[in-house]
Amino acid sequence: MKKVGVIMGSKSDLPVMQDAIDILKGFDIEVEVDIVSAHRTPEKLFDYGKHAHTRGFAVIIAGAGGAAHLPGMIASLSPLPVIGVPVKSSNSIDGWDSVLSILQMPGGVPVATVALNGAKNAGILAAQIIGSNDNCVLDKVLVYKEGLKQKVNESTKDLK
Repeated sequence: MKKVGVIMGSKSDLPVMQDAIDILKGFDIEVEVDIVSAHRTPEKLFDYGKHAHTRGFAVIIAGAGGAAHLPGMIASLSPLPVIGVPVKSSNSIDGWDSVLSILQMPGGVPVATVALNGAKNAGILAAQIIGSNDNCVLDKVLVYKEGLKQKVNESTKDLK
């Protein structure tokens, strides 16, 4: 099975990115977590982006706050799908700088972008991408989605 790379600009992003890690592990998808700063470790970023597809990754989830260049830079270097997670950081302008930095990519360099601090959805999207070619993962995504439906139906019963 292919694995997912979960990278972030700094360790302070981990509390947000942990949601992606947890959801992927719940789908029994191998996850490799690393800190790759677009601004402080550009050589590491270039190496990671250029070689991720040869290391068994299927998808990269990249979380970053502030200027949030990490997802776009990784997408510019890698042929793999990249999911960007904008992180509301201490130096953020209420998170909007991160959202717009990841969302407004130029033509030819796509980054799938989830909501601010939306790492859980990034993990689910990565599982769905892998599930499009892996029936075992697809079955787990279907079970997960059925569980969401059941939760809503159960909460409706509480209203009566």
